[in-house]
Amino acid sequence: MKTDIRNRKDIEKLVNTFYDKVKTDDIIGYLFNDVAQVNWENHLPKMYNFWENILFFTGNYEGNPMAKHKALHEKSPMNPTHFGHWNKLFTETVDKLFEGPKAEEIKNRALNISAAMMYKTLS
Repeated sequence: MKTDIRNRKDIEKLVNTFYDKVKTDDIIGYLFNDVAQVNWENHLPKMYNFWENILFFTGNYEGNPMAKHKALHEKSPMNPTHFGHWNKLFTETVDKLFEGPKAEEIKNRALNISAAMMYKTLS
């Protein structure tokens, strides 16, 4: 039986599972692996902090994701398909692992953040 997202351990499970998909994805994987050349050891803890702050208001995230995405877009133009696919993978991952109010909240927050990021990055 699936549970809701309750704590940082659950956030870590979600983030790790999601990025395991992203790393090998045919549509957006290259943006992370080839263009951004993500250092996963550094990136994943930042994502744990980001999503933990989004869901539980911990205040433990520092960073400027908008600037990172704008810089990435300058290296290799992104389009709405990239953002839509990211959303699809994220939603599928949440649905596979969790269910409940926090699971729904993180999916909605991800969609809203992605929409704002797409609008600001592609404009």
